Amino acid sequence: MAKKLSEDQKKEITKSFTKGISLDELSETYNFSKLTISRNLKKILGEQIYKDLIKTNRSNKKFFDKKKENQELVIQEVADNVRTNNEFNIGSNDQTSFVEIIPLDYEIDNQNQKDLSSIPVSEINFPKVIYMIVDNKTELEVKILNDYPEWNFLSKEDLNRKTLRIYDDQKNAKRDCNKEQKVIKVPNPDVLKIVAPLLRSRGISRIVSPDKLIAL
Repeated sequence: MAKKLSEDQKKEITKSFTKGISLDELSETYNFSKLTISRNLKKILGEQIYKDLIKTNRSNKKFFDKKKENQELVIQEVADNVRTNNEFNIGSNDQTSFVEIIPLDYEIDNQNQKDLSSIPVSEINFPKVIYMIVDNKTELEVKILNDYPEWNFLSKEDLNRKTLRIYDDQKNAKRDCNKEQKVIKVPNPDVLKIVAPLLRSRGISRIVSPDKLIAL
């Protein structure tokens, strides 16, 4: 009998895949075929999200490969400079010379990460069931934060963020739903944590809940 992925393995593989780990790497790490892993990912994430993440992961790999290449060139240039200066120092017998090393800051994020108004999605304990509004094509309703008066005290930059709205009560969701929309039930709200990188890639950075603002 062919062995199957355990529930814990499925969770770990899904989490790794959404972070950019390739099918080849997952196959080697967990000792399952790529077909088995991709089949399970499609069941968990859905066909469309799986395809979108495949495209995103491929794009990210090209970016990091190029980034690594550039970093290696800089490191080589620094090494050449050090070697040249050392050779000069030995020949001139000058013990006071020194070489200034160029700082490598490729991995440093200089953007201000402080955000007192929202809570990271990783720290949220969702209800067992939530509800969301979609259109007739089952596309999620996306609004900007400025559409919610209760958050109008935030900065103009924050108010221009794209958001999704979740409800913990079906009646409240239906009250906000128009004739061209419908309410769907999400039995596993933690899927929002799994697909957070994909939502961010589409420009969606916040989730509006009844009592809090959630950062993706």
